[in-house]
Amino acid sequence: MSLRTLIKAVGASLLCSLAAHAAYFKWEAIELPAASGASCGNGSPYRFFVNRTPFTSKTVVMYEGGGACWEKGACENKAGVQLGAVNPNGVPSNYMSDIKTQAHLGLVTPFTTRINPFTAVQTQSWNIVYMTYCTGDVHVGNTVLAYSDEAGAIAWYHRGSANVKAATAWMAANMPKPAHLLVTGFSAGGTGATGNYAQMRHGLKPAKSALFADSGPLFWAPRGSTPEQSPSLPLHNRIREAWGLDGPKGIVTELFAQYPDAGDVNNLGTLTSGLSKIFPNDRIGYAMFQEDGIYSAFSYEKFFPEIALAATPAARAAALNERWRLDINTTLAHMPLSGNLGYYMPNYRAIKKSHCLSIVTFGDTGIKERNLEGVGSFVDNLLDTSGAYVIRAQEASHTQSPPNTLIDFIARLIGLSGLL
Repeated sequence: MSLRTLIKAVGASLLCSLAAHAAYFKWEAIELPAASGASCGNGSPYRFFVNRTPFTSKTVVMYEGGGACWEKGACENKAGVQLGAVNPNGVPSNYMSDIKTQAHLGLVTPFTTRINPFTAVQTQSWNIVYMTYCTGDVHVGNTVLAYSDEAGAIAWYHRGSANVKAATAWMAANMPKPAHLLVTGFSAGGTGATGNYAQMRHGLKPAKSALFADSGPLFWAPRGSTPEQSPSLPLHNRIREAWGLDGPKGIVTELFAQYPDAGDVNNLGTLTSGLSKIFPNDRIGYAMFQEDGIYSAFSYEKFFPEIALAATPAARAAALNERWRLDINTTLAHMPLSGNLGYYMPNYRAIKKSHCLSIVTFGDTGIKERNLEGVGSFVDNLLDTSGAYVIRAQEASHTQSPPNTLIDFIARLIGLSGLL
């Protein structure tokens, strides 16, 4: 066969393949059956979205952020408050194209667009999976609770972990085994990416794999400590109970039963380092700002009355940040020296109260003292297969950079006003 004939044959085969799979390069809604245990918080079907390519098996999985809840008002979130549950009415089939959703057109993050007008990242040529968020449990719950107030009672399905299990099974059955897998997420999705990494890693069996968890930390908080020592301890205790984490089918119970070396079942923060031990060939990375004013509010405000009673907004922000920095530094102090485990922590960005490095754009996330231009350098390092150590960078400067009006305008334009 001549080279020209071979090229024509390959081209024809490729065209036939593309025609046979009309879902390539566009968002495909995958609705999981109720029999799988998957559900949104209000009991409606859980849908996630896939944007496939025929040119690679490499896959990026993005966990969506958006608040959390353990009471009726915050779960229903009728007022659309920032720290309440996102998508309380479920996920429609046109979620990725509806202008009213935070994910529309994939512009919420550079990881979910093929051609991004603001930031390029190598995973834009990969298969893209968007794990929507509608359960109010940072993607890790597995229980059904009855919540009530003066207006009545509701059943709420904290099914985040069950959704991930069912989505992973669907991906394993319907997509090629990834040559390279990146599991990532922002805010509540950063927590979900960390909590579900082992489950997804085990189910998809990629040749190479990495975790990039953005601004949804599981801080060091042993049950035997105090809130003064471990400010996240009251939050961890609350979500363990509310979301069934320690139940027979809870994510903590199942994770530590399958992977005893993942850490200490009485300290959720041990999983932050534990993933690097149970997957020594994977690359594990965490990112957050040191002046995050949103996740810190979610973590501490309901558990420390003095924060809500602060005399001024500045005093409130200072009280939040004092605890946030304590949690950061305690967690880093317990992080083992492992070449496959790292972090990226600039001080501040003037967008969304310095919350999330990977929403909208990677811009204004540099650490100048380390000659790192932005979080994109950290992502590239996580995806590096040469064996280089994962970056560990914590900005020493506590100065705040001036607002970037372009980034702020873009964030408002694409509807990120209520993001957690």
